[in-house]
Amino acid sequence: MTSHSSTSEQTGSFFDQPRAVWAVAFACVIAFMGIGLVDPILKPIADQLDATPSQVSLLFTSYMAVMGVAMLITGVVSSRIGAKKTLLTGLVLIIVFSALAGSSSTISGIVGFRAGWGLGNALFIATALSTIVVSARGSTARAIILFEAALGLGIAAGPLVGGELGSISWRAPFFGVSVLMLIALVATSFLLPRTPAVGRRTSLADPFRALRYPGLLTVAVTALFYNVGFFTLLAFTPFPLDMTAHQVGLIFFGWGLLLAITSVWVAPMLQRAIGSVPTMLLALTLFAVDLAAMAIWTEHRPVLVVGVIVAGAFLGINNTVITETVMGAAPVERPVASAAYSFVRFSGGAVAPYAAGKLGENISIHAPFWMGAVAVAIAVAVLAGGSRFLRGEELPAAHSRDEAEAELVGDIS
Repeated sequence: MTSHSSTSEQTGSFFDQPRAVWAVAFACVIAFMGIGLVDPILKPIADQLDATPSQVSLLFTSYMAVMGVAMLITGVVSSRIGAKKTLLTGLVLIIVFSALAGSSSTISGIVGFRAGWGLGNALFIATALSTIVVSARGSTARAIILFEAALGLGIAAGPLVGGELGSISWRAPFFGVSVLMLIALVATSFLLPRTPAVGRRTSLADPFRALRYPGLLTVAVTALFYNVGFFTLLAFTPFPLDMTAHQVGLIFFGWGLLLAITSVWVAPMLQRAIGSVPTMLLALTLFAVDLAAMAIWTEHRPVLVVGVIVAGAFLGINNTVITETVMGAAPVERPVASAAYSFVRFSGGAVAPYAAGKLGENISIHAPFWMGAVAVAIAVAVLAGGSRFLRGEELPAAHSRDEAEAELVGDIS
């Protein structure tokens, strides 16, 4: 295990990294910002383009659906063309499609361009961690700390930046991402050395074969239902909140800050204290209760505000631990397990926003949160029922590559 004391002894030269590492780290911050960037502008888009909540929620649906499918091919691509080319391809796609989304004047156009953005994000994120680890000076632990800092900063800053730019125009956050990613692309192209393809070439069939293992299937199905609650919270809450883009951005900044803190520090602590499965069951149960409270008191804005922010703590804990559990849930390579898991769980993230919008339009503003609460309760039942298949997984060391991979895959939910 990498000790915190040994890590601290090296902090004197922590910032002494190649410019290539800083270029990729900067791109990581912007990529992770994209997760919560659109939350503050969902209602402004709906108001200005005369769209319904369910139509606007398709910005999440297209993004998550394409990311889920793309996760099946990222390993195939990077094992053939190398990490740098995969990373740069992802950056180019994000630049192009985020700019096109900002230029669009129709909901269908934005939804389609968000799908392209999702493909780019999948390709970039799949290779970001390995690129930083390979390129950084010093220990792997130091490189991981740098990566964790970029991840946390991006997740927390996304809603805040989206709210600030969204107060100018709903188009501004899309253009902002495009410009920042263009800077990252230029820097990465010139500063990052060529990375040849390494390792075994994977196939598209490998993730589906991996789902034959009951442990991996249990975690994937758990995550599918859990993501229904997750993306109901993200995609629908801005509508009953009925606040400005700036205000919504501040609320989801609090959500992202708690998510980042708990995923990096609190999750490993709980995991070591009570175990992986109990930690997940606790976090999921509390999240279901949180969504139920939001369902009961949907018309009380303070309850929604507190519910969103507090949910960040539960999401951060569960995201990290459930993805670490995936890494040891089947005797397959980590990228294959991650691809299989992501493909299944992103199905929940793709369906939930649209379903929540329809329920809010046709039944009541309470119904989407009840849907989310019930779905997360089902996730608890699935995990409890399949826990016998999840014994003996090894805990990753603090600031280890395994732990960072879990934070990365978990936090792109």
